[in-house]
Amino acid sequence: MACSVSLFSTPRVYNSRSKFWREKRSFIVRSSSSVDTLPTSGQASSPSAKKQFSGKPEADVVVIGSGLGGLCCAGLLARYGQDVVVLESHDVPGGAAHSFDIKGYKFDSGPSLFSGFQSRGLQANPLAQVLDALGESVECASYDSWMVYIPEGDFPSRIGPTDFIKDLETYVNADAAREWKKLLEGILPLSAAAMALPPISIRGDWGVFSTTAARYAPSLLKSFLQMGPQGALGATKLLKPFSEVADSLEIKNPFVRNWIDLLAFLLAGVKSDGILSAEMIYMFAEWYKPGCKLEYPLHGTGAVIDALVRGIEKFNGRISLNSHVDSIVVENGRATGVKLRSGQFIRAKKAVVSNTSMWDTLDLLPPQAIPKSYQDRVKSTPQCDSFMHLHLGFDAEMAREDLGIHHIVVKNWEQGVDAAQNVVLISVPSALGKDLAPPGKHVLHAYTPGTEPFELWEGLDRKSAEYRRLKEERSQVMWEAVERALGPKFDREKCEVKMVGTPLTHKRFLRRNRGTYGPAIKAGKGTFPGHATPIPQLFCCGDSTFPGIGVPAVAASGAIVANTLVSVSQHSELLDAIGI
Repeated sequence: MACSVSLFSTPRVYNSRSKFWREKRSFIVRSSSSVDTLPTSGQASSPSAKKQFSGKPEADVVVIGSGLGGLCCAGLLARYGQDVVVLESHDVPGGAAHSFDIKGYKFDSGPSLFSGFQSRGLQANPLAQVLDALGESVECASYDSWMVYIPEGDFPSRIGPTDFIKDLETYVNADAAREWKKLLEGILPLSAAAMALPPISIRGDWGVFSTTAARYAPSLLKSFLQMGPQGALGATKLLKPFSEVADSLEIKNPFVRNWIDLLAFLLAGVKSDGILSAEMIYMFAEWYKPGCKLEYPLHGTGAVIDALVRGIEKFNGRISLNSHVDSIVVENGRATGVKLRSGQFIRAKKAVVSNTSMWDTLDLLPPQAIPKSYQDRVKSTPQCDSFMHLHLGFDAEMAREDLGIHHIVVKNWEQGVDAAQNVVLISVPSALGKDLAPPGKHVLHAYTPGTEPFELWEGLDRKSAEYRRLKEERSQVMWEAVERALGPKFDREKCEVKMVGTPLTHKRFLRRNRGTYGPAIKAGKGTFPGHATPIPQLFCCGDSTFPGIGVPAVAASGAIVANTLVSVSQHSELLDAIGI
């Protein structure tokens, strides 16, 4: 979820075993007062550019976009033996999850909070399951707490079933601790049902009954029995908004309800009255079960992208960078390929998979080929707001000695966690990954999590004084949060790298419609679309599709599409191979 500045080269198929990846992580950076950067690492191609696609201009499956969903989809398709090519508009893969280098600082552009990488089997994160299927892994550092700066005070918030209760007793109040314990006791039994069916087992056709219900009936039955006589009834709560689960447990403590809203919003861009209980309960199982840990890739989130790319290439898949898709070609009512900005046609013999948002996918299609009902549904789907980003590189002596990797600042609860300028997240990955910054330095990413209104920025000229003034004004909340987290020695003027990103940067570099985080679809009031579309042979994956927003969800969406495009027997063989 961010952007950066780089030069484009001619289109080239990505090769992680060459020096290309590291060589392309060098950037031309102007002064921070004028550069419009949200940290991503590819700059948008010039509209007049006529770059030529290199390689065979056809594949079984063409994937548009190399975000986590697209890479997971392509990786599994390659593992299944399909001829797959990923077309990426920018000069590095990864979409919102890539990393980029400036002056020796390795910045994450988006997600920085992970868990479940080291797990195997049913309990693993869907992304970890995809990596396992590709025979790849990511070296991680483990930790068990983050700093929170909230109206009740500043304290290290630990994960685990008992540690957070102790934190609440110490820093909030005894009532909050009691209600949190009651919440865990009420929902952790449901987590067995939430995790009994791995997302990687799901597919989008009738074969799903073979790869899910038939295959995992024993574990599903066991989870229902563990919930007692009301097991089946309790399992139906997984499909409701999580706020209803909290209501049924009579959770009333203001801090606990606010904290639930914060976790839900960070996970899916909606509060607890809009998040599906299954998604929330999955997160609780990851963060509040005995022995749980959070994990961070030691070499940055770019290491996750590197691992997925290695897996794709290992099974003869291809990634073509600087290959901007101008349109999806529909012939005789079916998606048959894509047309690049260069004018080249890349044929898809079996399917086209779009890893762009639902609104951007719609813009790639010829209007006459799309049913009006589908157009209307996409256009009427509400959007999450966008982001402000702050990327910094600075001397470690300016930070407190006990600086941890993650910090959350909440100005007040009354406005709501989804209010603009109210919540700031800060990640300092160099606190764990020592090669992410030069010796004696730190790298930092602060952002407002999907709460920046696009309307404030719409129509502004990015070169104008008005735009620069608004950037300065709207970035202050992040600077203030950083100063609070890093301590009195921090001096913003002494930072070696300073970059501010806005919703316009999001829109420009990530090609996200209105710079949005994704669909603001609330559980109980709407559902995330499936992966098939009204156009045969056109599928979608990513945060505009089921299961929704967030790293586990988009990884699962890519896997579901890949599974749908192969036979049930191939899918079952893969599940056997990775032991789930």
